[in-house]
Amino acid sequence: MAALNHLIVWSKDKHASAKFLGDMLGVPVGAEWGPFIPVKTSNGVTIDFVDGESEVRMQHYAFLVDDAEFDAAFARIRKAGLTYWADPHKGQPSEINRHWGGRGVYFEDPSGHLLELITKPYGDLADL
Repeated sequence: MAALNHLIVWSKDKHASAKFLGDMLGVPVGAEWGPFIPVKTSNGVTIDFVDGESEVRMQHYAFLVDDAEFDAAFARIRKAGLTYWADPHKGQPSEINRHWGGRGVYFEDPSGHLLELITKPYGDLADL
């Protein structure tokens, strides 16, 4: 059975991006390993931040969290004064979504990547 093990994420400042994600998710940042700064998620996938050699293109990363993790992360987002949205197109600022009976929020990391926290896995889009 294949399972995702790690992702390499290009960033403007790998230290700042790793610290930001670790802080938002409430997980520790790992020790620098070669050119990477790793952040391990609760399901064992490692996000390896590396400094980009050219312009960093925005990517989207979604994290499935439980309700308590969402509450804690959303409190950190608001405390930091970050702009957040209910949608990936940034058309619903200062709102969260409630897709499939859960909660979701989008916000940017220091490199401009669009991060998403959701409490329910995506379901059938026709049900929205």
